[in-house]
Amino acid sequence: LQGQLLLRRGHHPAAAGAAMRAHTEKPALGLYIHIPFCKAKCAYCDFYSLAHSEEKMDAYTAALLRHLEEVAPRAAGMQVDTVYFGGGTPSYLGASRLARLLQAVQRRYNVVRDAEITLEANPDSAGDWKTLRTLRRAGVNRLSLGVQSTDDALLRRIGRIHTYEQVQQAVTAARRAKLTNLSLDLIYGLPGQTMEDWQRTLADAVALAPEHVSCYGLKLEEGTPLWQQRQQLTLPDDDAQADMYLYAVAALEEMGYAQYEISNFARPGRESRHNLKYWRMQEYAGFGPGAHSDFGGVRYGYVRDLDGYIAGELILAESETGETLARDYEYVMLSLRTAAGIDRRTFENRYRQRFDPMERLFVQYGQAGLAARTEGGWRLTPKGFLVSNSIIVALQEALGRQKAARQAAMAAGDLRIV
Repeated sequence: LQGQLLLRRGHHPAAAGAAMRAHTEKPALGLYIHIPFCKAKCAYCDFYSLAHSEEKMDAYTAALLRHLEEVAPRAAGMQVDTVYFGGGTPSYLGASRLARLLQAVQRRYNVVRDAEITLEANPDSAGDWKTLRTLRRAGVNRLSLGVQSTDDALLRRIGRIHTYEQVQQAVTAARRAKLTNLSLDLIYGLPGQTMEDWQRTLADAVALAPEHVSCYGLKLEEGTPLWQQRQQLTLPDDDAQADMYLYAVAALEEMGYAQYEISNFARPGRESRHNLKYWRMQEYAGFGPGAHSDFGGVRYGYVRDLDGYIAGELILAESETGETLARDYEYVMLSLRTAAGIDRRTFENRYRQRFDPMERLFVQYGQAGLAARTEGGWRLTPKGFLVSNSIIVALQEALGRQKAARQAAMAAGDLRIV
């Protein structure tokens, strides 16, 4: 099924997969809960978020509670080991509403004792330690702060409404609330940003002693204010962005933050367990307009329509089943986003295909310094991460040629493996 589909109340795209799981051991499941409210829309943001819609928060919370209730039977027999409140600005929803949502999750789902429960927050809405303590007591044990930069002038340039002082206050409040797993999001390649600016932001962020740091290169997404202003902006070019990225990888490694994914760095044992689900192709169920899922053998996403969602219209923007999903291609793409890389034996056993066509390319990438051998396969180097899209396309094309050759041989009656 492609395109939009209006689901009947009580129906769910993962129902068939849930039925098939009934006789297996309890697999793990992540929950993603989208909170689309913001105080102000950032100039670079193309996520589904809305400013000045506070009057809809109660109705939206009620809609999420209904949705969580409806999906719970599909997750029977599964263990929820991560919950992620993303946005938007989830902290803007308020502690009492967030606590109600968490109570519903804990009541209707089998949440493991050490589940990772993450809340995204902007520094301006996370400075009250008592509110953060309330959220911790409700179950939140990981806070992800959207810092982006520690330069107030740069923050204003991209439409952020917080200051570096508020970042410091939010971190102090989080620690006072006894939140011991803190992540800071940063962006490089901002308008007018120099290497010195980026080095200072990294140093300031590490000085706050977070357990996790994410570093994202700015992308001008079509339709955003920055996209519309692109002709007037002075942006670091591709080489300057690459230098900023490579500096971050080296500097964070030196300061005790190991890279485990293209954009993510963590102290030992503090990797984002929820985000790793995406890269490891594990199951997760999304709730809210614009949320995506890979659940019960189906990948699907809901349309970006807050009012429709509140009205109970669960409209699918996309849906793919096991028959249409190219899981082998997906494995190549997602595994190569991680520092662990791709495993030859896993690929061959899981997808019944030879690794050799990719091996030949990896040898070339290794000679160019873009890839490195691991015990069981290959990983991309930081320089390889910079051109990962083109590498992944080339690898997938090699797989495609192998598939075509196999199909041609089978059509000709040659049953040997090509």
